[in-house]
Amino acid sequence: MQSFDHLHPAMTAEQERRVEERLTVSHTGTPVLSTPMMISLMERVAMNLAQENLPAGFTTAGYEVHVKHKSPALLGAAIKVWCRLMEVDGRKLLYEVRVLQGGKVIGERTHRRTIIPVSR
Repeated sequence: MQSFDHLHPAMTAEQERRVEERLTVSHTGTPVLSTPMMISLMERVAMNLAQENLPAGFTTAGYEVHVKHKSPALLGAAIKVWCRLMEVDGRKLLYEVRVLQGGKVIGERTHRRTIIPVSR
């Protein structure tokens, strides 16, 4: 059985970026970060945190998301996507993830991923 000892609770990762037009919806009259794109950004940071610490031949797949989109982020806004690995249970990983604009929480969620072998 493969060991995943390089993953442990309290590991964190973050990514800073600007809200680009492709990440927005505009049906509200003002282009804002869309919920699906916010979730995608959150998932990417969590995935990268795990990937950087997995042995060759493994990756992760998301299987559960609980999300709250609490506030809008306007087109051009500087945001930070932050995640913390909260729990490692064999191949199962639990993350806390947030999107922040300055000190304001734009979105938050818990996210679960599982470690899987990469088929080649």
